[in-house]
Amino acid sequence: MSAKSVWPYYRTDVVSLSPWLAPIIWEGTFDPALIDLIYKQYNFTIATTVFALGKYTRFLKDLLESAEQHYFIGYRVHYYLFTDKPEAVPEVKMSENHRLTVRRVPSLDRWQDISMGRMEILEKLIANELINESDFIFCLDVDTKFYGHWGAETLGRLVGIIHPWFYDFPRNKFTYERRRESAAFIPDGEGDYYYTAAAFGGMLEDVYQLTKTCRQQMNIDRENSIEAIWHEESHLNKYFLYNKPTKLLSPEYLWRDINIPADQIRVVRFSHIAKNNSEVRSHH
Repeated sequence: MSAKSVWPYYRTDVVSLSPWLAPIIWEGTFDPALIDLIYKQYNFTIATTVFALGKYTRFLKDLLESAEQHYFIGYRVHYYLFTDKPEAVPEVKMSENHRLTVRRVPSLDRWQDISMGRMEILEKLIANELINESDFIFCLDVDTKFYGHWGAETLGRLVGIIHPWFYDFPRNKFTYERRRESAAFIPDGEGDYYYTAAAFGGMLEDVYQLTKTCRQQMNIDRENSIEAIWHEESHLNKYFLYNKPTKLLSPEYLWRDINIPADQIRVVRFSHIAKNNSEVRSHH
């Protein structure tokens, strides 16, 4: 008797377990109704952080409206939005048990500093506030949009998302930080997957350790006058190498609108929006 006849949520065209036996979540590998039956009884709260500085506020409406159609529907969600332009935050009707808190943060000139500064803000938010009000946290890029279901199948202690550009690449093609001088250095021949920093999450304590470690490593780099090749994403990949995620999400959970279609991707749940990076990142 094949596994498929016993369990309908089974695929042979993708790898659904990591080498350390963490599940990799793809369409067709889980039963959403069963997951909800298990998780809804716990009444979890999922904190969700988004940073929208400068021209990036233009993406908020699409992100929040699409999240309210697809993201943890039927669960308690508390969005924390960090922005230097609170007046630009659109009015979006929140569903039951979903709420939005807007926090003002200072403007920064370099997009790299915005991206790397997130880890310190997240670390403080978890330690000072979330520890008493949430169970899980996801950290999402703002220039994104939901197109399909994202629910409790994504919950885990430490959750990494496989980068949509590298999910079918050999390890020697991953763009890890290769300079020994950086605290994000990963030697040739090491590494499991290349993870995106555009979305990651998990239980509060685990994500706290991740953000704290990445912030410390970035401070070391700053003192040594070096910046990792992909900024906080390089440090995130270093952290995940030595602190393996307990659950991995397939690139369905962070695709890119400019990616060509791929046979393994049956559903695009969440995607980066195609845009002119240099225009959005400029201050003029």
